Amino acid sequence: EVQLVESGGGLVQAGGSLRLSCAASGFDFDDYVIGWFRQAPGQEREGVSCLSISDGFARYADSVKGRFTISSDNAKNTVYLQMNSLKPEDTSVYYCVAQDEYYGSSCLQSQYYTSDYWGKGTLVTVSS
Repeated sequence: EVQLVESGGGLVQAGGSLRLSCAASGFDFDDYVIGWFRQAPGQEREGVSCLSISDGFARYADSVKGRFTISSDNAKNTVYLQMNSLKPEDTSVYYCVAQDEYYGSSCLQSQYYTSDYWGKGTLVTVSS
């Protein structure tokens, strides 16, 4: 059974940092792309970052470039999202998602994830 479990969310002041974790199980981690998406109330889900586990290639949304870093610990089947210089507009529920890797559309687009393996999310709240 495929499972993705996010953790690390919480309340932080603007300018602060958080590190989110996505613990994966039930699939061959090395062959997958892991994405981080976020969704604020009343807004569409937005791709934040994604990582090809096989080659380490990462993508970032323009809104988080230079502030967020995605990484993985392949021994632990876990992907991290280090979030620095947080802003109130980063407040959202953050989800991780997994897809067996293929080349075509961007992994920052939700349509890329045809396998539909999503975690349940972790809430990040940034106060001003």
